[in-house]
This record gives sequence, C-alpha cells and structure tokens, in this order.
Amino acid sequence: MRSLLFVPGDSEHKMQKAAACGADALILDLEDSVAPSRKAIARKMVASFLANAPRGEQSPKLIVRVNALDTWLTEDDLTAVVPGAPDAILLPKANSGADLQDLGVRIAVEEAEAGLPDGGIRIHALMTENAAGMLAAASFAAKSARLSALAWGAEDLAADVGASSNKDDSGGYTDMFRMARSLTILAAAHAGVDAIDTVFTDFRDMEGLDAECRAAVRDGFSGKMAIHPDQVSVINAAFTPAPQDVERAVRILALFAAAGPDAGVLSLDGKMIDKPHLRQAERVARRAGLDPDALPRRS
Repeated sequence: MRSLLFVPGDSEHKMQKAAACGADALILDLEDSVAPSRKAIARKMVASFLANAPRGEQSPKLIVRVNALDTWLTEDDLTAVVPGAPDAILLPKANSGADLQDLGVRIAVEEAEAGLPDGGIRIHALMTENAAGMLAAASFAAKSARLSALAWGAEDLAADVGASSNKDDSGGYTDMFRMARSLTILAAAHAGVDAIDTVFTDFRDMEGLDAECRAAVRDGFSGKMAIHPDQVSVINAAFTPAPQDVERAVRILALFAAAGPDAGVLSLDGKMIDKPHLRQAERVARRAGLDPDALPRRS
C-alpha cells in the first residue's frame, strides 16, 4: 500500500468519494476526526460502508482506525466494525507490543462472534504518538501475527510531551520527531512489517509533499498516510518504482532463484550482488505490485 487516506467515519459522502480517488487504502476513522457525540453514528456508518463497499484487487483496502485502548471505546468500535471484515484495524497511541496482543485477542473474539476466519483481520499500529510507544519500540516485534504495518505520528506526540511544535524554524522536524520517524523504520524492519510515513499536513503544498514522499522512499518507508484526496496521486507516483528499478529487481530475483537457497555472492552486469541486494529487490518488486515468489527463474 503506497497511499493510505484518512476519511472521517461519520461522513457517508466523504467515504464514498474517497473510494474513487485512487488511494491504495482508506483509513475509516472512528478516532480524532469524529466528535465524542458522533462516535455511535460513525460506527454505524463505517459498518454500513464495510458491508456494501466493493472488494477486490481494483478496490482500496479498508482499514478502520478505532479509538485508543485507554478510552474504553475500543470494544464498541470492534463490535460494530469487525462483522464487516475490514482488511485491518489501525490502533492509535499504541504503548507497546502488549497492546497489540490485547487488540489481537479482542479482534479474535469478534471474528468468532461474526463467523469470520480467525486471523483474517490484520493490525496496523501508530507507535510514536506518545512517549511510552517510542520507549517501547522494540517490543512491537513478534507480539501479534496479525501485525502488518507500523506507522508514526507527530501531532499527538507533541501534545503528549508538551512540545509547542514538532518542526523548527526552517520547517524540518526537530530531533525528537526525527527520532520517532527513525524508530518506526527500525521497529518495522525488526518486526518484518511495512513502515508507513506520517501525514503531510499542508494539503495545498504538493511540492513539499513530493519532497517528503521521496525522502520517505529513500529511507525505507513502504507508503504514506494522507489527509486529503488531492495528495493521493503525488504519494502514489513517489512510491511507485521506476521501470528500470523494477526490471533490475526482477533480474536479481531471477538470478537468486536460479542459484538456489545456498546462493551467496552473484554477478549482475559485471557487479557483485549478495543477500542485501536480494532483500532490496524483493521490496522493489512488492512496491511494484509483484509477488517475488511467483516470478520466473532465470535459465
């Protein structure tokens, strides 16, 4: 998933409109974009949208951001939306891997109640929205088989630690927020899941968004969250590998497949390649929508 667009869960119009904007995933939001007085109606609207939205390769993945575990709203959120079989649940303000275990158990109960296969609904987690999550970054690995992505957020972290801003006078993130960004990449790599970059809040600044996207690709993020449909095309373009990069990745994968599981150092175009090149090629192939395991061997 290159682009993950937040959509308020209490607006049927916005959810319907977002479904056609080209985003790889919609994050149907029950948390920050929904006022406390509208939580119940938002649950009903999201449940209805899940029940009626088309599914398939050409349709966006459907992710629901529930309310944080310490709000006591999570259970009602899950009861309402799990029967609609979202592709994933996004947990905000995750404190540690223990929160993923807790959420996983709750999802499993709701799946059983709804007659859904166990484990079908994945977990995404926002892991830097508070100091606890940052300090427990390593704990997110191997805590739930459902975990498929870790994301970072800057706005809630600023509020949690009492920072007046998350950026300096030049517009760049300050040290603490750069650390949150880096911890997300490292924790995702440690857990073997996707790293998702935070939102770019100035939805009118497409040049700034493009620059931030390309920095995210460079540093290892798999995709980026968006707050406005107009941001989706810029994100998709930045996170789509260039054709020459895809062609090279396919050649590397084919070489290693033909060499067998004990392959060490190989040669491509007169240059030596080894296992780190293979792992990078797998990432490029997946970003291009290819399954590395399904590609043909090189004879």
